[in-house]
Amino acid sequence: MQPVLPPSVEALGVAVARSQVPVWLPWPLPVGWLYTGIAHVGDDVSGARATAVACAGPAPLGGFGELVLVAEELGVGLGARYAGLPGPDPGDSVSLYKPADAKLLAAGRPTPMFHVPDAPADRAVFAGEARGLWLWAIAWPEQSALVMYDELVLTDLREAGAELDLLPCGALTPRLLG
Repeated sequence: MQPVLPPSVEALGVAVARSQVPVWLPWPLPVGWLYTGIAHVGDDVSGARATAVACAGPAPLGGFGELVLVAEELGVGLGARYAGLPGPDPGDSVSLYKPADAKLLAAGRPTPMFHVPDAPADRAVFAGEARGLWLWAIAWPEQSALVMYDELVLTDLREAGAELDLLPCGALTPRLLG
């Protein structure tokens, strides 16, 4: 685990350039939301093998909400760490044989997301697969997960262009530090 980078376009650009996995961010961000930090697992030689991007803003039912999106190779465990789960993946709590609990668009492809019921009560956790890697969405507080049902469109920032310079940045979220 590398040190968490504070939210700035420059720091995000450095992390994106070194990443071997997608750097997912809702784009456009939901109205009033801000980018609030990035964490990654990997080294300078092989690049990031997992990324966690945080954003925050008005929750769908009022109040303040936070969302952390994790992309990771199998067995890394960054998503499970933020989800509050033991082990490196969602385990048997996610059944891929039932209909998806939510769907989002990741890099232009419909992506089913499955609710992870074993997560702590203070957050909602969804897990799925995009581009052959784990995709996690962790929302605080739990009711903020309603943003998952608002036609959320994720962009891999490795493919973003000049629009990355327009990204609104907020204060660093403590969610990435814990």
